[in-house]
Amino acid sequence: MADEIDVAEMAIATYEELVELEKDFEDVETEIIRQQVALNKPLYEKRAKLVSKIPNFWPLVFEQAPPDVDQYIHPNDSEVLLSALTNVSVSHFEIVDGGNGDPRSVSIKLEFTENEWFEDKVLEKKFWYRISKDGDAGLVSEPVPIKWKEGKDLTQGMLDLVVKVWENDKKQGNSDSTKVKKEADYTADEKALKEKIEATGLGGVSFFGLFGYRGLNVSEEENRLATEEENKKRADRAAGKVPELKEAEEDEDEDDEEEDPYALEIFPDGDEVALAITEDLWPNAIKYFTNAQEVDVSDVDFEDDDEDEDEEMGDGDDGEKPKGNGAVPPSKKRKA
Repeated sequence: MADEIDVAEMAIATYEELVELEKDFEDVETEIIRQQVALNKPLYEKRAKLVSKIPNFWPLVFEQAPPDVDQYIHPNDSEVLLSALTNVSVSHFEIVDGGNGDPRSVSIKLEFTENEWFEDKVLEKKFWYRISKDGDAGLVSEPVPIKWKEGKDLTQGMLDLVVKVWENDKKQGNSDSTKVKKEADYTADEKALKEKIEATGLGGVSFFGLFGYRGLNVSEEENRLATEEENKKRADRAAGKVPELKEAEEDEDEDDEEEDPYALEIFPDGDEVALAITEDLWPNAIKYFTNAQEVDVSDVDFEDDDEDEDEEMGDGDDGEKPKGNGAVPPSKKRKA
């Protein structure tokens, strides 16, 4: 029996070492982000000055956006972005001006000219990197309202409902990620939101639904306590302390169906889109802009070749020409 306990303790010790090594890798990756942000800062400032002189730079970047972003942009969204978007910026706001926060927290800001869809000139969405008391880590956010013009709400009222639910949660002090409200206890607004989500279906929400993303309900205080607990565990592992073996506890409610913490999420992939913008579209904007230019050039060449073929098909031919209507072939990424 003693031998079995020794083997179990050795296995736990090895597992704990692997966990600590994984945390060390995460620390290095986080520090790389911190240093990269500082090194890239003057380059992004220089790029901002240059692209401000180029009409439609950011709309063209979004037109050639990577798949992880493009798949969420619907035709109506594309119309807004192509006609009204004037600037995009990404900030690691927790470390701006020497701050010692988490460099994985990001802010995405979209700037617009006067348009027919909403009153806002700036839409800014912040994502905080936080850890829950259960150890889950990732980006969380707060919904950002959009002042839609009458009849122009691309989210079909869902974003407004998300904001109302969020404001009610704040009043009620609902800030524990482990406590998920049961559907039977939903308020009228939450029921209405759930119905709209189900009626819209997966993939049917506008790109602007991103501004309604919340993620897990991890408060700043819960994150602080969870971080302290994690640091304590790491200190114990560093000191060679092996956690005591504990018997698995039976869940009294194991027969109950587990509630979905994302049941009222209108944009479940909001964190992934935020990362795609931060780590791909934003740093590679010049590449995507160049791709857009290459697409335009290839379209022109394609049209010229058709015109040459029309001329070779014979003068005096009264038949219809393939491109007789003068239509310009659509861009490869143009929305339907």
